[in-house]
Amino acid sequence: MSEQTGPAPSFYEAIGGHETFEALVGAFYAAVATDEPLRALYPESDLGPAAERLRMFLEQYWGGPTTYSQQRGHPRLRMRHQPYAVTPDMRDRWLLHMMSAVDSIHLDPEHDAVLRDYLTRAAYSLVNAPGPLT
Repeated sequence: MSEQTGPAPSFYEAIGGHETFEALVGAFYAAVATDEPLRALYPESDLGPAAERLRMFLEQYWGGPTTYSQQRGHPRLRMRHQPYAVTPDMRDRWLLHMMSAVDSIHLDPEHDAVLRDYLTRAAYSLVNAPGPLT
């Protein structure tokens, strides 16, 4: 007979839950704070609220608490980013810092690949303005 093990953990649980997402988002926003062009996309003088929103969103998306929706409603990522000119350069800067942040949390290869794939697809989907013509 096989032993009942219960449901598989969510991605959120499997990678370490809140602490892992806190570390990921913290590393990301530490880099954003030093990237002048990317930092200009964030209207608040303190990046703390943006970091909290991103952490809550990612936690919810990956199977953690639903705090994001409780506080802010449906994510509507494209709509929420529409007021900002998200160019291919901004996307690439965002991805550079986010991938570095993913490096910093040292996930196992399978979870790492899944997270990077999602973040890359999300970043590409939010581009809403052309880059400068060269």
